[in-house]
Amino acid sequence: MGITGRRHQEIYDLVGIGFGPSNLSLAIALEEHGASAPQHPVKSHFFERQPTFGWHRNMLLPSTTMQISFLKDLVTFRNPLSRFSFISFLHASNRLVQFVNNQDFFPTRHEFHQYLEWAAGSLQDQVTYGAEVTSIRPVAESGAGAPDVLEIEVRESDGLTHVVTARNVAISTGLVPRLPEGMPADERVWHSSEFLGRFNAQAPEDLKSVAVVGAGQSAAEITRFLYDSLPHAQVSAILPSYGYSIADDTPFANQVFDPGAVDEYFFGTEQAQDAFWRYHRNTNYSVVDADVIRSLYQRAYDEQVRDSRRLHFRNLTRVTEVKTAGTGKRVVLRSLLDDRTEELAVDALVFATGYDCVDPARLLGDFDRHFQRDAAGRHRVERDYRLVPASGLTCGVYLQGGTEHSHGLSSALLSNIAVRSGEIADSIMLGRAGRELERPVEEATAAA
Repeated sequence: MGITGRRHQEIYDLVGIGFGPSNLSLAIALEEHGASAPQHPVKSHFFERQPTFGWHRNMLLPSTTMQISFLKDLVTFRNPLSRFSFISFLHASNRLVQFVNNQDFFPTRHEFHQYLEWAAGSLQDQVTYGAEVTSIRPVAESGAGAPDVLEIEVRESDGLTHVVTARNVAISTGLVPRLPEGMPADERVWHSSEFLGRFNAQAPEDLKSVAVVGAGQSAAEITRFLYDSLPHAQVSAILPSYGYSIADDTPFANQVFDPGAVDEYFFGTEQAQDAFWRYHRNTNYSVVDADVIRSLYQRAYDEQVRDSRRLHFRNLTRVTEVKTAGTGKRVVLRSLLDDRTEELAVDALVFATGYDCVDPARLLGDFDRHFQRDAAGRHRVERDYRLVPASGLTCGVYLQGGTEHSHGLSSALLSNIAVRSGEIADSIMLGRAGRELERPVEEATAAA
């Protein structure tokens, strides 16, 4: 598509691509820097493809709770005095006393989403919604020499495309839902990322048999929700494991999400990095909170007591094929216990099979050749989450996510979001200060 809109002349210090929790936290860090140093404001703007702020809206199931403490919010680990803290949100919502009386470190997912919306609402002037970044290209600001600024092409909801210029970009485009190969989503086959929207579009009485594929937190929560919401339906949990595995959230194991653990991982040996994953993967991946596991087991046991069964756990079982059968589906299952196959008729099939990181190369295009990759073909990333340039590039590309290989387990999680955003903000401000020092005296005086 050609450039049909106007070209913005202002050079931003940072353009953020995506405005989920990570870049929201970064926007706050930059805003608070501006408040503390008003003589050196950082110019930034963010572009978000969604029409409004939203974070996993289709998994805001009733009574589901966050898996992290409310203190691991957008700001507190970086700045406990911030007006953007979860505590400040509770005070503004006139619920602080009631929350304290509840004696729980883990707010509901719905309430935490309210908090994120509240924080985003204070930064409306810094974000353009309904705008998708389609390309990034480097240019030399002076017209010659090494590239030192970036042109970011943005397509807005009206179809017009314009270009903004920045010295840095922060890519936070989220995750891509993962479905098993050859099993595309349709009106009867859903990924967990679209669950509530798909479910609410159905007449409950039409869902007489439903199945959920997966053994992680989302799979367990959806299984419980379907069982409670459809008292007439048969509900099958199709598990690649032998039941659900518990998430280790005990204090020592939880230290892998501490800010200091990022340094331990980043600067650690290959053997140390391997140990992080081998011993502590069960803190977050393909595991379920204990209370959810117990609640599902209690439902299954109650059925045994009543001798009335409609909740089925199909352990060590894989889906090998999904066939269309009238208005429903027939799911071909293969048991890993005896290698037998069977078909299960369902009215809806939910794949809670996780997500893949977005490869920044998809957005960078030809610009990607300016950055180094390791022996495994992954982008090399600096400690400050900046892609390592392969040339004389002075502009920065920062990643908010997709850095598990370089920064460890907490790379894409909320646990370290406040500190991570602060580190990126510090890096951007440090680069800005360096450029100020390099400016000729006459130019600096004129700008002042």
